[in-house]
Amino acid sequence: MSALHISASINGDPTEFLCEPDETLLDVLRDRLNLTGTKEGCGTGDCGACSVTVDGRLVCACLVLGAEAQGRNIETIEGLAGDELHPLQKKFLEHAALQCGICTPGFLVAAKSLLEKNNNPTEEEVRYWLAGNLCRCTGYDKIIRAVMETAEDMRRGNHAT
Repeated sequence: MSALHISASINGDPTEFLCEPDETLLDVLRDRLNLTGTKEGCGTGDCGACSVTVDGRLVCACLVLGAEAQGRNIETIEGLAGDELHPLQKKFLEHAALQCGICTPGFLVAAKSLLEKNNNPTEEEVRYWLAGNLCRCTGYDKIIRAVMETAEDMRRGNHAT
């Protein structure tokens, strides 16, 4: 197989890379672009640890081919914070909504995606939106509370996603 030349926007930066036709976006991000915040938990799209957005749509990077990034806008966990932590990251810390860290990037990317679409979600909507993300350490209550409080702060004008 011959490598494909791909041009995409990754976290707002124009990026070019070579990838094999059968290489996943997860492998491209981690191995070719050194964006190791996106984690591989299962490799089958069942755990959400590799959650990223492609053109604003939440996807599992292990289920997307790197070649599919052509011309797309991709956001990873590395694009979440600017000069300071994102409000979701602050709330995750405040609520101790993380332990081992494997699932945390995926939860944060998924939660940001939700809050960009709905800054007033019910607890049921948060739980439903994050149902594709699995955590074996913290349980889910701390994560849900962190997302709900971030949404409340956003509505009050304290933060923007």
